[in-house]
Amino acid sequence: MQIIDLLHHRRSSKKFGDKAPTPEQLEKILKAGLRAPDHGKLKPYHFVVIEKSGMPQLYELFKAAVAEFDMGEERLKKAEKLANQAPMIIGVVAKLDHSIAKVPAWEQMITAGCSSYAIQLAANALGFDTVWITNKWVNGSALRSAFGCQDQDKVIALIMIGSPETEEQITLAPESESLDGFVSYIR
Repeated sequence: MQIIDLLHHRRSSKKFGDKAPTPEQLEKILKAGLRAPDHGKLKPYHFVVIEKSGMPQLYELFKAAVAEFDMGEERLKKAEKLANQAPMIIGVVAKLDHSIAKVPAWEQMITAGCSSYAIQLAANALGFDTVWITNKWVNGSALRSAFGCQDQDKVIALIMIGSPETEEQITLAPESESLDGFVSYIR
């Protein structure tokens, strides 16, 4: 698939097959994340790879967040589903340094977000479906501790990755989006 076609037609999918990226594919995916636009060359992010064998531990971290934030029984069921939905999840932590005046924290956060998107695109380009999730799970004390977060850090993404559930190709949008209402010009 041509890069421009992927960019015009990519979409998230929450339905995954059993295959996760191989170690070689994972390295390519993570290296793509390192190429995000980065003012100051700070690399303000850290990746946490959760493999299938780590999903029971992730479920425990989600359960702890449900209890910590009193999210209720329905979210507890959702936690179990999420922890078993994909064969791999990559957590992305924005490593924010508020003391750098030249590169404010909001800009560092955007860099981490771009890194997350690069990870998604690289996984898609290698034939994997992806979805980026957040919610209160990412603020749980136990999950933040497991991800090695400092007080100023923010977990910004849990990127689920897996082979397409039934098709040989990734899930794509049938057509490109219209630009109507999204563009203005200064001429």
